[in-house]
Amino acid sequence: MSVESRGGRAQGGREQEGRRARQDRGPREHSAARPARGTAVTELTRLLAPAVRKAGFDLEEVDVRPAGRRRLVKIVVDGDDGVGLDDVARLSETASALLDESDLMGTSPYVLEVTSPGVDRPLTEPRHWRRAVGRLVVAPLAEGGQIEGRVVAADDESVEIDVVQKRRGKGAGAKGGGGSAGSGTPSGGSGGKPRQKGKTPGTETVRRRFRLGELGRGRMQVEFKPLSGGSAGQPPQKDSPLGAEGTRSPAEPD
Repeated sequence: MSVESRGGRAQGGREQEGRRARQDRGPREHSAARPARGTAVTELTRLLAPAVRKAGFDLEEVDVRPAGRRRLVKIVVDGDDGVGLDDVARLSETASALLDESDLMGTSPYVLEVTSPGVDRPLTEPRHWRRAVGRLVVAPLAEGGQIEGRVVAADDESVEIDVVQKRRGKGAGAKGGGGSAGSGTPSGGSGGKPRQKGKTPGTETVRRRFRLGELGRGRMQVEFKPLSGGSAGQPPQKDSPLGAEGTRSPAEPD
């Protein structure tokens, strides 16, 4: 959604751009000088966070960057049920009104963009892991190595991940906590469910529980819809750029 602003009043029409809403705002006559980027981000976050929270969403990120002769003000929001086009449009109007009432952006024109997170956004907060349930993820482990598998549950303290790994022989050690975790690297965490036979011959699925402190910045993995028409896990969230496309697990050995 784009709105050209001249003399402080919006002119022109609207244009949908996927899940984003953009508003070009012109200079204001009685504004302060352009603030420093770090100061602008801090003040914008303080200004916008209450309104975003009141609308039922989380303010994930605020960024201000040069964009030619203007600046790009990017606001990233998310919610437990995703963020739709109507949600983005409403939040864009709210943010635009708040910015017009303040002098935070100074006298320089800017472009306002409200968007939802992409699949490449890092998983750092409990809510991020909760919203990643059903998705394939990879995350570094605090003790070294990494974990790769599908998130099946998450709360404020821990995450449960199903890991597909090569099946062990009868002579292998009985403990599963120090073995391979999807990528063949050492793994922490604790087993929370008996091993199950994997879909690929010679593999098994092990469910492991990790405290949030044991996991680094996780990332969701891009998957592709199987040719058979089946689904590799839950359908993508509505904020996924893949739309209705499913995905394939890189954690499952060939």
